[in-house]
Amino acid sequence: MQIATTGLVLRQVKVGEADQILTLLTPELGVVSASAKGSLRLKNKLFSACGLFCYSEFSLTSGRSHYFVESAQVKKVFHGVSESVEAMSLATYMAEIVLSLSPAPPEADAQLRLLLNSLYMIGLKKLSLRQLKTIYELRAMSMAGYQPNLLACSECGKYEGGEFYFDPVEGNLLCEECADKARHIPNLDTGALYALRHICLAEDRKLFSFTLAPASLKNLSRVSEQYVLAHLEHGLKSLDFLKTVLE
Repeated sequence: MQIATTGLVLRQVKVGEADQILTLLTPELGVVSASAKGSLRLKNKLFSACGLFCYSEFSLTSGRSHYFVESAQVKKVFHGVSESVEAMSLATYMAEIVLSLSPAPPEADAQLRLLLNSLYMIGLKKLSLRQLKTIYELRAMSMAGYQPNLLACSECGKYEGGEFYFDPVEGNLLCEECADKARHIPNLDTGALYALRHICLAEDRKLFSFTLAPASLKNLSRVSEQYVLAHLEHGLKSLDFLKTVLE
């Protein structure tokens, strides 16, 4: 059976001299593996469309355990991703998150759009890579069913005023009074708290439209990382290197 789908190349594994096994994020199939024979040869018709982080139109045939790429045509190449080590590291980290989440349809469509928009924003260079990292982490987790409870303190219902603390394991807010017995939980300044609520709850078209002071961004980035690691501790091999290059 032949299937036509769009897909983003998340991972490439070389097989033999010129073949590859691609990991694709597609809206209709979710995350799939597909063999692309001869795609590493420059003159092969699959070469351009099967590059890492290429968004392409694929024609796939299904096999016993994975798919085979019959044809592919480029829809979008995110040139900005490969312009620096930092940008490439962030894109790789984003791919690891979505692979760990392994979204199935229909959630895969929304996760694909989020990742495509995030890669586009990397190339646009209007927001820092640290801010894009934090936006992607929190939004991807929220869309996958890990959306934290951010409206008020989970114990007393307090909405604002004073310090708030975020429990990365439970995904709850605690006000300063209710967090007295849990000082290991990271605190959020006002700017970081508002940004956290915006990222998790805003409409898609407004997701990237906010600014954040450097201190608040550093605070939110720390909280976001802890939240991701509390739920996706395994498989994020690029996080340590990414943190190093973003310092």
